[in-house]
This record gives sequence, structure tokens and C-alpha cells, in this order.
Amino acid sequence: MTTSTNLLRQKRFMPLMVTQFFNAFNDNLFKTALVLFVVYSVYNDEKQEALFSGLASVIFIVPFVLLSALAGQLADTRDKAAIIRVVKLCEIGWASLGAIGLFMAWQGIMVHTVAIPLLLLVVFLAAAQSTFLGPIKYAILPQHLEAEQVLPGTGLVEAGTYIAILTGTILAGFIAVELAMVLIVITAIVGYFVSRLVPDAPPQSDYEMHYPLLEPYAKKVTNPVLRWLGYVPVAIADQVTMSFKLVRDTMHNREIWLAIVAISFFWTIGAVLFIQFPPLAKNQLLASKEVASFFLVIFSVGIAIGSVGINALLKGEVSARFSPISVIVMGGFVIGFYVIAKAWTPNAAGELLPIQTWLLEPLAIPLSLMLLGISTAGGFFVVPLYAFLTTRCAHDAAARTIAANNIVNSLSMVIGSVIAIGMTTLGIPVVEQLLLAGAMTMVSAWLGWLLFKAEKDAAALKSEAAQ
Repeated sequence: MTTSTNLLRQKRFMPLMVTQFFNAFNDNLFKTALVLFVVYSVYNDEKQEALFSGLASVIFIVPFVLLSALAGQLADTRDKAAIIRVVKLCEIGWASLGAIGLFMAWQGIMVHTVAIPLLLLVVFLAAAQSTFLGPIKYAILPQHLEAEQVLPGTGLVEAGTYIAILTGTILAGFIAVELAMVLIVITAIVGYFVSRLVPDAPPQSDYEMHYPLLEPYAKKVTNPVLRWLGYVPVAIADQVTMSFKLVRDTMHNREIWLAIVAISFFWTIGAVLFIQFPPLAKNQLLASKEVASFFLVIFSVGIAIGSVGINALLKGEVSARFSPISVIVMGGFVIGFYVIAKAWTPNAAGELLPIQTWLLEPLAIPLSLMLLGISTAGGFFVVPLYAFLTTRCAHDAAARTIAANNIVNSLSMVIGSVIAIGMTTLGIPVVEQLLLAGAMTMVSAWLGWLLFKAEKDAAALKSEAAQ
């Protein structure tokens, strides 16, 4: 804890953490305000609500698949602090568009034809911004911190991120949509000015960016308009090729690859759960949007608790030894959450309960504690795995490793979201879909065990080589 406290006082760490805090806060303020407004004020059918929640999740994930390779290359070949400042400047643009879309939906102006498509476009843009920031927030840590500070630094960034998610989610559920649309623009502006305080982080290698598909095309097409238009599909194809190559390169290191797969499967479970929360709260529990926001808040609090708690258990050591048991415990809490939600008796009046009334329901506290257990155990599982990515790779490839992780994470979350959408389309109630999340934790436990085994094998080889 002393190391963590010292880091919070250092200029080489604090501006980065605050910048990331504002970024996560704004992302979640916008996304949660959007989903809750549409679920509670636009649609009135569980199937439509679940489908919209799933669609928004898929759209948010797509940029991570398409752009993570480019983001990783940029972060490893350019000054990371400079990229942060450019990315935060772009946030002001998407926040302004998001405010316009929320205003139109709030006022009932072309809701289905313009407002909702515009808002979903902004979801894509916000995700694209996070795609470019994602590799940097972890890869910059080994560059600015001492070796023994990387794990506590990672834990603080992770905890700060989830506290930001918590704060943004709370506000989205409890403030009016007209206030949310103003706040996202203000937050984007403040975040940009804070980002200017992040210390420079120049590239640590002479690695050059290369676009094998774009270069031949640029040589053949001389018309600048046609060249620009042609760049779009060619650039997308090029990024997909780069993404596969980036992921393939990480597979040579067994520890890193297993960490990526384990993290990805964890977030697949997370994607399924996050899609379910708003329609579950509204239709199974007959609770208001404040309760749906409260669920997301509890999930974020638990992840933050787990992020800091695992650092205390490991005492700064980067190890996966607690990961298998952590995710097994998580699965137990998921089943407990399902049992209580299934046993829930809707109020006699059949009305959506405000949070202060809902909390007085007999099963409200046990249900909330189960959710807190799910997320805390999840934090214990996933945080050491992120530290694996930046400490087991070459110092000049950290951002590309994180980018490869983001690509696989994103593909996994797309699969999880599509599965959830498919189950909804087949008519499977949202509450029954919780059983899938519970079963998936067993696979995560197996992956965590494989990683710990690989960790011990690598340590044994290193010990033999030293003798």
C-alpha cells in the first residue's frame, strides 16, 4: 500500500491515472445514459431491449478489432504522451455529437430514423478513441515506473478505471438525460487539459510502421479523390491483416498468450452479464433505471476492490496462482445471483420500483451481495493477468502486446454478445442466460490453471539456466 500511496503523489504517474479516469468516466456516462434511456423510455419489450443492449455492445467492440493493431504500432513507434493528447482532443468531437443525439432522442426528434443511429455512431467513435488509448495506459507504466512499481501501478490504474466506471454509471442512472448531455462535453474538455500534463514517453525502439496493402495501391492510383476513397476498404483489409499478424506474434510466448486468452474469456463473461443487467432489472425485478445503474455500480466497485486486494495478497509479485480459485468463486456467486433472481417475487402493483423502495425488498440485499462477490472475485482473477502482459514481453513491444490482447478480448466479447443476442432471439429469458455465464467461469478456471502451470515451468527453466 505504501508503494501505491507514493505513486499517487508522483507526476510521472498521477496525470496518466487522472486522464484515464476521465476517459473511462465519460465513456460510461455516455453509454449508460444511452442504453438506460432507450431501454426505459423508447422500447417497452424485453426482447427489443435486450437486442438493443447487445447491438450497442457489439458496435462498441468492433473498433477494437479493426484498429487495435494500428493503435499498438503507433504507441510503440510514437511518443505515447503525444498520442494521448491527440486522442483526448478527438473526444471533444464525439462528445459533442453524442450530446446532439441525446438531445434529439430526449425531444422526440426523429428518434428511430436519426437520433438512435447517430448515438450508435457515437458509440463506435467513443470505442475508437478508447482503442487508441487502451494500449498506452498499461504500456507506458514500465517506461515511467520502476520494476517493483508496475504491479501496484497496474492495480491503481485498473482500480481507478473501475471507480470512474462506477461514477459515470451512477450519474447516468440518477441524473436527467439533459444534464448528461452537457456533462459529457465538459468532461471531454477537462480530460484534454489534464492529458497535457502526462510526461513525455518517447518510443523505445526503431521499429517502423509498414502498410503492405496500402503502398501498392497508393502507387497505382494517381487521382487524389479516388485514392482517398479507395483507402477505406484497403485500409480496413490492411488493419485486419495486421491484427492477425499481431496476435500471431504473441502466441510464441506461452505465458503471454495464455494470459490473453484467459483475460478474453473473462471479458466474454462480462459482456454477457452487462448486456443482461438493464432488461433483467426492468422486467424480472420490476426495478427502475436507477436500480439497473446500481447493478453496474456494484460490478465496478467489486472489480476495483479485487484490483487492489490482489496486489495486497501477491505483495507486488506478478503471478497467476490465485486466478483459478478466484474465478471458481466467481462462478459460485453467479449461480447464487441466478437463484435469487429466479426466486424474486414482483411487487403486487406491477410498477417499476425506485431504488429506495427496491432496496427494502427482502431479496434485494442478498442479490446485491452476490453481484459484489461476482465482481470482486473477477478483479482478483484478471488484474495479475494484465501485469503479465507488460512484464513478460520485450520492453519495446508492450503496447503491441496490449493491442493484441485488445483484439482477442474484443473478438471474444463480440462472440459473447452474439450468443446473448442469439439466446434472446430464440426466446430464452434474460434471467436464464445467467446460467451460461456461470458455466463459462469453469473454462476460465481451467485457463487460469494452465497459465499458472506455464508460469511455474518458465520459472523452473530460468532457475536451471542460472545454475
